[in-house]
Amino acid sequence: MDNVCVSIDHITVAAATLGDGVAWVEERLGGVRVPVGGAHPVMGTHNHLLRLGDALFLEIIAPDPAVPNPPRRPRWYALDDAEFLHRLRQEGPRLATWVARTTDIAAAVGRSPIPLGAPERVGRGGLEWLITVPSDGALPEGGVMPTLIQWPRDRAHPAAGMPDLGFRLLGLELRHPAPDRLDAALDAIGLDRAGILSIDGRPGPASLRARLAAPSGAIVVLD
Repeated sequence: MDNVCVSIDHITVAAATLGDGVAWVEERLGGVRVPVGGAHPVMGTHNHLLRLGDALFLEIIAPDPAVPNPPRRPRWYALDDAEFLHRLRQEGPRLATWVARTTDIAAAVGRSPIPLGAPERVGRGGLEWLITVPSDGALPEGGVMPTLIQWPRDRAHPAAGMPDLGFRLLGLELRHPAPDRLDAALDAIGLDRAGILSIDGRPGPASLRARLAAPSGAIVVLD
């Protein structure tokens, strides 16, 4: 795609509270503690982060009760959507979406046949980046179409600074009501699937399933 690289960057577990999300993931990881990430004051969210490779990680994200009225509303990742939050409270945390990094976010957005939202500048601590956020805060295609992110070019990928606990992302499977449409949209943005990402050819409700390899050799499934 004209020198614009697009590849999977991280997978995101959404939760009604960060404690719920961390407990849900740690139970599936066999009790391994997921390191603290930080807060996003503009969006009113906070997270924990688990390295899954040199430039891959797992994010657990939830509304931050310390910032009940953030400057940017609605929050990203549908975390201001009343129905979505109700489901997270009633059914528990879930693997809600994924994020793809790009070297030119404006170009990638322009080539997507599915609206992804305008790039916005956000930050955590001393790090700032560009990320697509739909105006209504919704998850594109129910979360199976990625959010796009562009990290600063003059800094190492954030995963490089995370503790390496030995977990690796083996695969991410997407399911969509119209698999061919999703497949074409991912091709349009120039996604490099790198043998990790696949699309279930059977039409069905939007959903994601990730397979992680644990240091013990066990396979951990998140969905």
